[in-house]
Amino acid sequence: MTLFFAILFYLAFVIFTVGLGYKIYDFARTPAPLSIPTTPAPTTTAGVTFRMAREVILFESLFKGNLWIWLFGWMFHMGLFLVLVRHLRYFVDPVWGWLAFIQPFGKYAGFMMAAGLAGLWARRFLVERIRYISTPSDHLMLAMLLGIGLTGLSMSFLSHTDIISVKAFFLGLMAFDIQPLPAHPALFIHLSLVALLMIIFPFSKLLHAPGVFFSPTRNQADNPREVRHLAPWAAQIEKS
Repeated sequence: MTLFFAILFYLAFVIFTVGLGYKIYDFARTPAPLSIPTTPAPTTTAGVTFRMAREVILFESLFKGNLWIWLFGWMFHMGLFLVLVRHLRYFVDPVWGWLAFIQPFGKYAGFMMAAGLAGLWARRFLVERIRYISTPSDHLMLAMLLGIGLTGLSMSFLSHTDIISVKAFFLGLMAFDIQPLPAHPALFIHLSLVALLMIIFPFSKLLHAPGVFFSPTRNQADNPREVRHLAPWAAQIEKS
């Protein structure tokens, strides 16, 4: 199983980094021929930066649209963020001071992450218009994320695993020195789901994470009178 998971994570890492890098490159080179910021919009670059920060951290537009979805979405994303930061301890040695400080917050943020996911999944059954547009992939994605959260919580609070060996395994992967992985059913399920998430991430709806930064309705200033908007390809034609 140690060799299996070592190969699996090497494969998942390559697919994740190459796939995500290509998608970001594709987003960046896609032309935006029109100036279409969602109004009311800021008129300066600093204003756009502040707006994007509010969107990414506070989910401002979702808050204005639906408070219940905003609540569950924010709980999931912020819980996931703290959990991911907490997991950095498995990849650094020694553990940085600030990282050690947030460990308890990241540990209990798993409950917030799972509760948010449960709420988002429930709406796909309980809200008729959401149920109508939900596809099997939507349900499977939520089930996979919830499975990752629940197996992680089970290892933290119910059936503990040898985290020292787990850390040695991942540090060994980074140094191409494979170390034994502890035999633990919940750990095997958890790692399998994490690797699966890494593999499908560049090809799924989860790409909204980097995609929000390339949305012309969000990253453009509302200054069409002051600045002429000209897509790069159109500028080349004009010069010729």
